[in-house]
Amino acid sequence: MCRCVRAPGILCDFTFWQFKVIRSMKAITTPCLTPATARFRLSKLALGLCFVTASSLSMAQDPQPTTGDDATITYPSSYFAQFEPYSVNDMLDRIPGINVARHGGGGGGGGPGSSNGSNRRGLGSGGDQVLINGRRIAGKENEGNSQLSRILASQVDYIEIIRGTSGDLDVRGGGQVINIVLLQAQSSSSLSYEVNADRYHDNEIQPGGKISLNGQREAFTYFLSAEQEPRHEFRDSRERSYLADGSANDAIRRDEVRESAPNTLTANFGYEFTENDRTHLNLRWADNDSDTELDRTIVDYTVASPIVTPEFEDLSNTGDAWEVGGDYEHIFGNSNRFKTLFIVNDSDALYQRDRFNFKNNTQTKDLYLASYERTRERIVRSSYSMGLGGGQDLEVGVERAQTILDTSLQLGLKTGGTGSPAFGGLTPINNANGTVEEMRYEYFAIHNWLLNNRMSLESTLLYETSTISQTGDVSQERDFNFLRPKLDYRFDITPALQLRATIEKDVAQLSFSDFTASAQNSGGTDDDQNQLEGNPDLVQEQSWRYEANLEFRLPNDAGVINTKAFYHQLEDVIERIDVSTPTTVLGANGNIGDGERYGMSINSSLRLNFLNQPNMLFTASLDLEDSSITDPFTGEDRRLARRGRGNARIGLRHDIPSRNMNWGVNVSKGFDGANVFYDIDKTESYEGDPFYFAWVEAVGWQDLTYRFEMRDGGTRCRLRTRYENRSIGDGGLEEIENSCFTTGTVFAVKVRGTF
Repeated sequence: MCRCVRAPGILCDFTFWQFKVIRSMKAITTPCLTPATARFRLSKLALGLCFVTASSLSMAQDPQPTTGDDATITYPSSYFAQFEPYSVNDMLDRIPGINVARHGGGGGGGGPGSSNGSNRRGLGSGGDQVLINGRRIAGKENEGNSQLSRILASQVDYIEIIRGTSGDLDVRGGGQVINIVLLQAQSSSSLSYEVNADRYHDNEIQPGGKISLNGQREAFTYFLSAEQEPRHEFRDSRERSYLADGSANDAIRRDEVRESAPNTLTANFGYEFTENDRTHLNLRWADNDSDTELDRTIVDYTVASPIVTPEFEDLSNTGDAWEVGGDYEHIFGNSNRFKTLFIVNDSDALYQRDRFNFKNNTQTKDLYLASYERTRERIVRSSYSMGLGGGQDLEVGVERAQTILDTSLQLGLKTGGTGSPAFGGLTPINNANGTVEEMRYEYFAIHNWLLNNRMSLESTLLYETSTISQTGDVSQERDFNFLRPKLDYRFDITPALQLRATIEKDVAQLSFSDFTASAQNSGGTDDDQNQLEGNPDLVQEQSWRYEANLEFRLPNDAGVINTKAFYHQLEDVIERIDVSTPTTVLGANGNIGDGERYGMSINSSLRLNFLNQPNMLFTASLDLEDSSITDPFTGEDRRLARRGRGNARIGLRHDIPSRNMNWGVNVSKGFDGANVFYDIDKTESYEGDPFYFAWVEAVGWQDLTYRFEMRDGGTRCRLRTRYENRSIGDGGLEEIENSCFTTGTVFAVKVRGTF
């Protein structure tokens, strides 16, 4: 007899997905055999051990996610038990590749011509791709994604990552949908709370907190939440400028302190009348008040003896916003569905700026600027969904949306003329006002076709008509209509490898504030410009969007790798155009023509199993893009304004269940050198340091969750080149300004608990 020893390690690799069973084994004693016979018998023994080991491991391991026939991945609540998560957000953070699901797969989303985001065109069929119990929350600022930090992990039954398309889904998109399914109970309630304090680099400490009540009483469910979040900021800024001949012009130091602590109240109610009838009501209110004090010191170097001029600005923003949304759904006996959603919202904001200079120990106001905006939306969307047989279904419906913007702007300057109390005691220079209203109807049909058990195709045809009317300083009315088709194809090459491809005609929602004159949002944006000009002739940006995703989910929940490529044909891009008068060089937002945008992204989320650290999750992404459009001032081909060339992000999360703690760090950085804003009398190039975010979290005394955070955006810089007029010749270089600012490192402590 002789001893043949198989070293501990990987015993087998027996599935198509290269699922590896790793197990330390004791020495195996076998009779001495010929090499061929030994290899044959050992292979049979190894194969048997693989199945036995795999079976034992599957029973011993924590519950694993499952993949359904429709490529939906389901994570049971028991999957997260070892991490002791506090909220749904904490659960999602443990899922590999969740950022791909939440943000559509990386670069290419949004951008010119896009109708995505909270400012999207009406309600649409999109939304934020988050469902609660399979339903879409009717709202813009109060959608499903905003609920995730309020829902306790203990209330969750399971989480689905829906990778296919279906007529049963309340939202449609080219990405994936996250569905949070809650436990059902006759009667239950829970109260959660969080208190926090942020410390800023000017040694200011600001408290905050939130409290949420969630519950169910038979067919009635409710979510109530109140939150106050500190938004203090101390911005330390330095600027030096040089004239065209290279001589020093001036140096400016700005110290800007903003005080803000917005309050937010939200409520969500649901009631099931019967198994086939249910309704929901969603409420949100928030105030957005802030006060800013800006100290500016200007040193003039154009004179023999430099002159120092102190300035002070008092800037305030006051306003609030509320939103009411709801839905009703009825399921017929043949499983067809009728659903209607509505939103009514209202927000107003008053921005006021008072500037004072100090000369000869005398304080003098030389600028008053007040800008008011009120925005209202009233939207209703109804649809009927029916099964057609043969793996097909159809949804048809109509949406009606009314959007109204009221604006006013008062500009007063110290000119020696007669002052007015309505203009801060200064001479009136501009008193503009206006109302812009859009009435839009959207008719849509969405067809889903399950081509086979691995392929699906969703086809959308949407036709919209709208009328935009404007009154006030400008009175006019214009009609628009658009035909917007879309194709969404998905192919499950294997259960782990999926191809998604979309072709879509999209139309972006106009920013009605671009129609009328408005104030700049900060006194430090451009000291030489007090207000922004309006343009009543704007039309909507449009785009043909071609996108393809290839996603590979590693076996045994080891990670996700997603690649995306996109190409967008852009029409009527909105950037700055020439609206100069015979006496003044002016730019305003306007349509500058057609362009293109293209790029790719790679997103990876991997568990570090190969380092024997399955609870370490490493994430990395790389977004690359480029674009092309003709500059309206110079006629040159250039990139789109403020789009840049992409960015890179890396992150590491480490859960330590044995100590009830986790920690992590995220770093992101945009690529410098291409983030440029273009205007008729200037260009501005932006770049900055990486943004860092790190945390340590642990469950400790009284089962409370203690969390420490650190965030730092580093230094942000802007290079501004001023011209006399970029539409004429070489523009006539006037000045180069180089400024940088920092808001410093912010430290935060949070304590969370439940009753």
